[in-house]
Amino acid sequence: MEPSRARDFAREHHRAVMITRHADGRPQTSPVICAVDAAGRIIVSTRETAAKTRNLLRDPHVTFCLFTDAFFGDWVQVDGEAEVLHLPEAIEPLVDYYRMISGEHPDWDEYREAMKRDRRVLVRTTITRAGPDVSG
Repeated sequence: MEPSRARDFAREHHRAVMITRHADGRPQTSPVICAVDAAGRIIVSTRETAAKTRNLLRDPHVTFCLFTDAFFGDWVQVDGEAEVLHLPEAIEPLVDYYRMISGEHPDWDEYREAMKRDRRVLVRTTITRAGPDVSG
């Protein structure tokens, strides 16, 4: 599958399971809400203290299984390399992320303060591989 098809799927379907690796190699899975930024990267908001953040800082390889709201049906696997964008640089990209998922927030100042209080980061993943190309 071409990465562009995976991006199109992710623009329409925001639910995913994100898979990173613990230091000992075990998979670490997290349900996430994702979007696609203007550069075509899969983006996710998470906390600085989350296991997935620690894992990605050590090893940037990540996999997503994206699926529809119905769960069963179409799905896409995306492999990529992630970067973690920390505060304060992450604030405006986190605003953009929210807009892509939910539209306008009733109080952007409140949202920005919540991002700081929660120690939010933005994970940006460049797609290196996408699939499946066949089903069955």
